[in-house]
Amino acid sequence: MDCQVWTEQFDTYLDGELPSSEMAAFDTHVRNCPSCAANVLGRVQLRRAVRSSGMRFQPSPEFRARIQKQIAGRPATVLPRFRWVWAATVAGIVMAAVLSGWFAVQHSRQQVLYSELRDMHVATLASANPVDVISTDRHTVKPWFQGRIPFSFNLPELANTEFTLAGGKVSYLKGTPGAQLVYEYGKHHISVFIYPERTLQLPLQSDGLQTDMAFHTMTWTEGNLRFFVVGDVSADQVRSLGTLLQAANRS
Repeated sequence: MDCQVWTEQFDTYLDGELPSSEMAAFDTHVRNCPSCAANVLGRVQLRRAVRSSGMRFQPSPEFRARIQKQIAGRPATVLPRFRWVWAATVAGIVMAAVLSGWFAVQHSRQQVLYSELRDMHVATLASANPVDVISTDRHTVKPWFQGRIPFSFNLPELANTEFTLAGGKVSYLKGTPGAQLVYEYGKHHISVFIYPERTLQLPLQSDGLQTDMAFHTMTWTEGNLRFFVVGDVSADQVRSLGTLLQAANRS
């Protein structure tokens, strides 16, 4: 299959809408084709730039206060004995609107974060050098991060499992360095991202699984660290790897 056929499927691939077998074939092709890898990486970076620009405007507290004041203005025709009822009703409406807006903004920021992690996962697979330390030995990969990131973590023993450690690299999120580990599951690749919890500044679920098309993302907090497991494998396989990491970092 020539590159023209692959090029026509770039957007479908990045949206995670290809069947699993085609996703695996696309991953393999991108890893071995510099032209397609550069194209995929460029599209990922463009998406991240557009997404960041879309989130750039946030209403200021002064703007919210001015709108709330306008909404809460009492009409002169309201009878005195009903003013407190009117005021309570308006206050309830304003509070509901503010809370609804706050939750909507938080949810949107979470979705942007998950999408950014998926883009980072895809960009890693599209790179000619996906990891900086190449090893299946956890005792080689873990020490490599010492002095490169401001925290430590443990890696699980993978004997008698279907997962294989491929290596790792330093990955940045919101300007803070963290660890990105790449695991193999058959022909598929799974990324594990680890960052200081304070970096995210988001009230994420302490333990949850996010699904978007072909990608599953599991997240949890251990100590002061936030873990993410991202891959186009099944939800059960993402949970299995996540469980191994949780056990290793609780010991």
